[in-house]
Formats: sequence, structure tokens, C-alpha cells
Amino acid sequence: MKPDHLNTKSMQNKEKNEVVRVSVSEAARLFGVNPQTIRRAIKDQEITYIVVAGRYKVNFESLVKWSQSKTTVKNKLDSRGIGQYIDKWKISNTLYSPRKNASDEENDT
Repeated sequence: MKPDHLNTKSMQNKEKNEVVRVSVSEAARLFGVNPQTIRRAIKDQEITYIVVAGRYKVNFESLVKWSQSKTTVKNKLDSRGIGQYIDKWKISNTLYSPRKNASDEENDT
């Protein structure tokens, strides 16, 4: 049997190699854009994808990089996409915060 730390490293490496892919419609909803915008990015080879059963599956990492390089997409992500929920997800109770001083830093600014 392998020591526990070797099994953990193996699992971490496996997780790093796993690719998250989403459909065109999922990508559009997440980023607050029209599905045609995602299809145009695919056509222009701005994002990476594979075809599964005749449907595009878009690499999520490439979507994030693409969205950050396009000002209009970045703005839509924040206003109509998943970014609009960020403030609701912030943990204000320091008892449950992963960083004990996170709320202190926000109060200082």
C-alpha cells in the first residue's frame, strides 16, 4: 500500500488534469451573453471546445480567459452573468469566514 500523502498527491494531480466543459447555452447563461456570442467565439477560435454527440462542449477555463479579455463580455458577466451574485456570496460572519480578518479588511477600505 502507498502512504497516504502519495495517494493525496495522486488525487490532486488527477483533479488538475480534469477539464470542466459546459454547453453553449450554459456558457451564455453563466457569462450573461447571447448564445450567438459564444458560437461566434468558437468560430473565431477564441475559446477551445470539443464536439460531443454533435454539440459543442466549451472549455470553461478558456471561457474565463476569453471573457476577461473582452470588455463588453466582462461587463455583462458582472451585470447579467454569474458576477451579479458575488456580493450575496460574501461571508460577513467572521466565525464562518475562511479568512478571519476578511471583514476587517473590508471595513478598513
